[in-house]
Amino acid sequence: MAEGVRARDGCLSVDVPSGFDPVLHPPARLQIAAVLAQAHDAEFSLLKSITGASDSVMSKHLAALGEAGYVTVRKATSGGRQRTWASLTSSGRAAFRGHVGALEALAATVVNCDSDREDVIAEGLRTRA
Repeated sequence: MAEGVRARDGCLSVDVPSGFDPVLHPPARLQIAAVLAQAHDAEFSLLKSITGASDSVMSKHLAALGEAGYVTVRKATSGGRQRTWASLTSSGRAAFRGHVGALEALAATVVNCDSDREDVIAEGLRTRA
């Protein structure tokens, strides 16, 4: 057990799963990757709407994802207007899967701890009956 930590009911995991990606971790970038993982590509305005980001903040997020090699951005004219589209690269998909896996592993430590606690409580109730 880690020093300086008081475990709730003796259940504590201090092992941090590997696979967290600092580029994908900010919530807006995680949302962008989640949308793009489900689509061939998505328009800038849709991503902006989903994340609630301003134009400049969305541009910075896409630039950071692009610099990491996770997203490609293309511009095209549609309806007489210039539109920006983003798509997830294969390395972006792999990084997203790895990051989500790490988040799931971290969440599972809490769920497993809560599940173990519920099993102990249920067993205690059965033995009393």
